[in-house]
Amino acid sequence: MTDRRHFTFAGLPVSPWRNGGGETREIISYPPGKSDFDWRISIATIAQDGPFSAFGSIDRSITLLSGEGVHLQALPDIDHTLDTCGVPFSFSGDIALSARLLGGVTTDFNVMTRRTVCAARVMTTGETLRISPEKGGVIYVIRGEWQLPDGTVIGAGEGIVWSDCAPYDPDFSVAGKHSDGLLLWAAITE
Repeated sequence: MTDRRHFTFAGLPVSPWRNGGGETREIISYPPGKSDFDWRISIATIAQDGPFSAFGSIDRSITLLSGEGVHLQALPDIDHTLDTCGVPFSFSGDIALSARLLGGVTTDFNVMTRRTVCAARVMTTGETLRISPEKGGVIYVIRGEWQLPDGTVIGAGEGIVWSDCAPYDPDFSVAGKHSDGLLLWAAITE
């Protein structure tokens, strides 16, 4: 697991939103220390209805992790209900969306990529997953327990993050230990 870092949801730094509608826990912003990121992965908690900020030249993906979900709207381009845990929804960050909660607070996995530099492939699985070489990425456990190649077991609310400095390991796979497990993988590609 050289150059791969373990993280927990509870251990991520919290940044409250300026509008008071939620908070963001950043997993990684790459390259480190650069204000104009090439790619960024975080977990957001949405606590009230409100706007999503527009990010020019950025492609976005959002995946519901917990809660009843949100209705995302920017007519006529987007009218989407995000209400199924583990199903990614991709959209252009150029569009300023409004978000309306379907119930209480939600937690969402967010990926942003600068479209002139890279792209993201976001998927969830309940089965063993072989991680292919990419520019970087994150695996995050939504449900269950998952075993890493070195025998380490990670559970719900835990993940592994890496950037392009991590060497390719052809044996890097993640195996579910329970039939109802759900793992999210965000791969950063060329």
